[in-house]
Amino acid sequence: QVQLVESGGGLVQAGGSLTLSCAASGRMFANFAVAWFRQAPGKEREFVSSINWSGADTTYANSVKGRFTISRHNGKEILYLQMKDLKPEDAAVYYCAAREDPGIRDIDPNWWPYWGQGTQVTISS
Repeated sequence: QVQLVESGGGLVQAGGSLTLSCAASGRMFANFAVAWFRQAPGKEREFVSSINWSGADTTYANSVKGRFTISRHNGKEILYLQMKDLKPEDAAVYYCAAREDPGIRDIDPNWWPYWGQGTQVTISS
């Protein structure tokens, strides 16, 4: 198992930037593919981005492509999400997720068994 704890959320103006972190503990972080999802009030949890164990392969939702960057530091066991040019529609609770399956293209949250508790991102217009 792996335990995940997100941080870095907060209030930011539209057009601003924010970096989220997700600290992992338990089993070796490098054994897991990891991802970011988000959930806005009244909406389903949606895929944001994912990254493979080495960091060499990433994928993004179309809505964030070019604005968000996912990265990981296996030595520090941390996952990051750099967000820039934030828009009101980016406001949500952001969750990190992990899976032992190396594939990173499953965007259905049901295929990701390990989750953090989430961190709130609020955008002011």
